[in-house]
Order: sequence, then C-alpha cells, then structure tokens
Amino acid sequence: MASLKDVEQVADDLSALVDQLRGEIKNNASFDKLVTLADEISEHADQAAGTFSTVNEALMSRLSELKGGSSSSGGSTSGSARAKARS
Repeated sequence: MASLKDVEQVADDLSALVDQLRGEIKNNASFDKLVTLADEISEHADQAAGTFSTVNEALMSRLSELKGGSSSSGGSTSGSARAKARS
C-alpha cells in the first residue's frame, strides 16, 4: 500500500517540476516543452490523489471493522472510482 511518505516524494517532484516550468516560461521555452512539463505535473498530481484515496480507503475500512461493520461506506466507493478513473 502507498504511504504518506510516497506522497511526500511526489510533492517534492511536483515542486521541482513547477520550478522547472517557471524557469522555462522565463526563458521563452517552446510550447512543446511547456506542454510536456504540464503533463508531467498532471501525472504527479494524479499519483498523489490516488495515494490519498488508497490511504483513505484503508482507514475507512479499518474504522468499519472496528465498528463491527462489514463493508465500507459509499463515500469510499466514489473515491475509489475517482482513483480508478485517473489511472
């Protein structure tokens, strides 16, 4: 399972990509380069969202188990659908 430490690494990568994007804009980069960087930023953001969704589902599942429930709530299911849609 992904962890919050994984999200921290993704956030560091995102920060570096945003810095690179700013640098390219200041240096009049080609639109092809800007599109490539924007795509990479988007992919990293989706990774972070997927990791948050996975951690949330695990926590909600565990809470349901502790409360004596046998399945997770509908809110977790919609988060799962969003994560799968981003994949």
